Amino acid sequence: MLAVPLAAHAQQAIPGALDRAFGEIGGTGSGPGGPGMSLSLQLLLIMGLLTMLPSLVLMMTSFTRILVVLAILRQAIGLQQSPPNQVLIGLSLFLSLFVMAPTLDRVNASAIAPYAADQINAEQAIANAGREFHAFMVRQTRERDLTMFADMAKAPRFASSADVPFSILLPAFVTSELKTAFQIGFMLFLPFLVIDLVISSVLMSLGMMMMSPMVVSLPFKLLLFVMVDGWALMMGSLAASFG
Repeated sequence: MLAVPLAAHAQQAIPGALDRAFGEIGGTGSGPGGPGMSLSLQLLLIMGLLTMLPSLVLMMTSFTRILVVLAILRQAIGLQQSPPNQVLIGLSLFLSLFVMAPTLDRVNASAIAPYAADQINAEQAIANAGREFHAFMVRQTRERDLTMFADMAKAPRFASSADVPFSILLPAFVTSELKTAFQIGFMLFLPFLVIDLVISSVLMSLGMMMMSPMVVSLPFKLLLFVMVDGWALMMGSLAASFG
């Protein structure tokens, strides 16, 4: 009985099987193309890319504009923590999925589905998916912002928008999204600012200078927002702003 554990041994791994499996993902491997990277290095690279995924979701989709506009709307109404940040992020995420649905469908048709069917490799799938996101970002980026970052990078003149690299397109896209979000936020602030001014003038004329105008104007802001069906109007306008 003491000698039985000596006969136990671990299962032998298939030589190079995992390296070949991850070699396709990493673009290298121990197959016919050459030795490539080791398995541990490929795993480290993949885990590092996964940590960048939230940043890519934030910076390459419509999420930034939607979240900034909703945060400005909450500030314009005068509500500090209602809706809470979790609700605003959830609304922004699902509205971003709605806005990005055509792009995601094209990514699935040109990259995910062919890769799952073994028609293309991982490198081609990533290139096809990046091409669809590139087209979306170019449509939402102002030419002035694109030119500014291209001049800062001393890049040559591009023949078409498809030739713009992500290193220039990404900061230009984020800058354009922030500018658009603040423009929409300014238009949102105007009606609520008028209510604040009216309430302030009424309180001053009544001699109630010690009462905060924000306390009195908040119910009227909520009433105005509810009467015009503000949430539906806001969501529809945000989705339509992406054209």
